[in-house]
Amino acid sequence: MAFRLYDTATREVRDFRPLEEGKVGVYVCGLTVQSEPHVGHVRSAVNFDVLRRWLTHTGHDVTFIRNVTDIDDKILAKSAEQGRPWFDLVQEMHGRLTEALASINVLRPTYEPGATGHVPEMVELIEALIERGHAYAADDGSGDVYFDVRSWTSYGELTGQKVDDMEPAGDADPRGKRDPRDFALWKGFKEGVEPATASWPSPWGRGRPGWHIECSAMAGKYLGPAFDIHGGGVDLRFPHHENEQAQSRAAGHPFASYWMHNAWITTAGEKMSKSLGNSLLVPKVLERVRGIELRFYMVSAHYRSHVEFSFEALDEAAVGFRRIETFLDKAGPGEVGQVAEVPEAFATAMDDDLGTPAAVAVLFDTVREANRSEDPATVAAHAASVRAMLGVLGLDPADPAWGERASDDAALTAAVDALVAGLLEQRAEARAAKDFARADAIRDQIKAAGIEVEDTPTGPKWSLS
Repeated sequence: MAFRLYDTATREVRDFRPLEEGKVGVYVCGLTVQSEPHVGHVRSAVNFDVLRRWLTHTGHDVTFIRNVTDIDDKILAKSAEQGRPWFDLVQEMHGRLTEALASINVLRPTYEPGATGHVPEMVELIEALIERGHAYAADDGSGDVYFDVRSWTSYGELTGQKVDDMEPAGDADPRGKRDPRDFALWKGFKEGVEPATASWPSPWGRGRPGWHIECSAMAGKYLGPAFDIHGGGVDLRFPHHENEQAQSRAAGHPFASYWMHNAWITTAGEKMSKSLGNSLLVPKVLERVRGIELRFYMVSAHYRSHVEFSFEALDEAAVGFRRIETFLDKAGPGEVGQVAEVPEAFATAMDDDLGTPAAVAVLFDTVREANRSEDPATVAAHAASVRAMLGVLGLDPADPAWGERASDDAALTAAVDALVAGLLEQRAEARAAKDFARADAIRDQIKAAGIEVEDTPTGPKWSLS
């Protein structure tokens, strides 16, 4: 089965065919680094990390670009509120983002460009749009430059909207616009209002880029005028991605062949966001569960499904993942460098628009089948298969990216195993002495600790309940 994905531009599931066989270019809109990342942010990063891992697993050479927006209105407003330079805020929050993504084993992108490092490319793109008649400098003396949405007849095609039905673009003072829906490509410097350090020279005077032009310029810089997949959160479809596509194609660039958008994590039915004040910062969540468990919670849901966050659901996912770890610990480490193919059912699920819920079901089925087997070779083969699946999902406990915590967890499991083995031995002695009341009391003691004991012909086995 060929890899198929839901293209939000055509609103249908399509066979994926890269522009160049064996190579894939992916551009994902990263965060505006104005504050610490919350769980909703890292879900997007995890979703596209799984995409990258699956494409790599299936033999593709992936160039993965995830940008950072390090200059915009929100950053300037936040830094002013805190009384600190905007670049100081950006540096700290970019560091917090990097730490958060590392804590859940999101691979570093091939390149992570920042907007402020690519102003020349943005100016060049704006000049091309003006030359082609799709952009204009405002005549109000503001130094702003706008994209002329009426000049591009395909504007609205990504989201299936008509220009007349759209709300005005609220990214600049409308007085210099020909149409209120025209969006800013360049914002003139506002002396006395904005810091001079947040401006760059341009043919239209000092200023800074608009949000949308940043990603078009950076995608073109690293992936060329045409590339395979553009991704981001579903909230970016309009206006950000609509505007990206319009300005890029108006400049003569084919741009993205496929568009992918992940759904939100919600709290109380609302999108988790900084502005709503209902965000859950990653370090706080990791005080409750491990990074690998938080990642498992996110991977278990389909990337296009909205997830209503709850700590109860997170805890349940964590317990489920510990069952997998318990099986792997009991199965042993396997041979160094051992490589196994993922099961066909797992591959089928992943090829069906990254169907991670079905893929995770295959993972648990494999663990259950292995636990029913008494053949060491069969158990070892299943364990290798489980590790292969976990590797694709970025969830292999043996991955060095999890650091010392994974080793600590293995040591803890070994300690628990020794304690349970001792209790099971006492229980066996009680049963041999026909002291069934004591045997049942020991079993109840083990169960109260969240451990299930199964009596088998070869002796009792335990697992986390």
